[in-house]
Amino acid sequence: MSSVSPRILAVEHEESCPPALVGEWLVGAGCTLEVCRPYAGDALPALASYDGVLVLGGEMGANDDDAHPWLGPLKAGIRDAVAAGTPLLGVCLGHQLVAVALGGVVRRNPRGQTVGLQPVGWTADAATDDWVGAARGGDRAIHWNNDVVVTLPEGAVVLARTPDGEVQVARFAPRAWGIQAHPEADAAIIRRWVETDREDEVARGFDEEAVLAAIEEAAPALASSWRPVAERFAAIVASGAGARAGLG
Repeated sequence: MSSVSPRILAVEHEESCPPALVGEWLVGAGCTLEVCRPYAGDALPALASYDGVLVLGGEMGANDDDAHPWLGPLKAGIRDAVAAGTPLLGVCLGHQLVAVALGGVVRRNPRGQTVGLQPVGWTADAATDDWVGAARGGDRAIHWNNDVVVTLPEGAVVLARTPDGEVQVARFAPRAWGIQAHPEADAAIIRRWVETDREDEVARGFDEEAVLAAIEEAAPALASSWRPVAERFAAIVASGAGARAGLG
């Protein structure tokens, strides 16, 4: 048996959106996490050269290729990874990037920004999904998004919807998934996002302290719910890595 840990590439779009809890859980499950920061000048490697890929969130939009020049190559890399069967997970912006890369459509949510704890509406298809079926998260997750996937790529399957019906979790390909929520975010990260968005939130009458208090109170339950989901992704990555190495 090889003792080499499965390698997961985490693509980070800005310093305020790190792998955080999901990164910790993947490492705890035996994976090696390599973080690429193209906004800081890192060259984007070939996604399909890794055993798994994690595409993180960010304030930019999934179609903002002109302002953020790594997004176009990243979407091409996503297509390559999907074609190669490399396990891939997109979070918030990452979820939207996978959708757009594979032919879907992302737009501003006409209902406005979604923030704070939101119910998770698992669909019947989630029960048999390779990723979430055996380790579904709980009935709540943290959201912090303006945009949503309005048209899924051909062949994609909705695994969860928000109470308003937006795509919340999806399987985009046999080994590619996306989640609009933020299982990686802890209260410290959310507090930073609150500071960034404060002007808009005040204008909307947003009770930031109430949202932060609810997230802090829910933190242990959220970790208990979503850690097994991250660990299941790690197991999928490890299984594929073992098979490629002739071990599985």
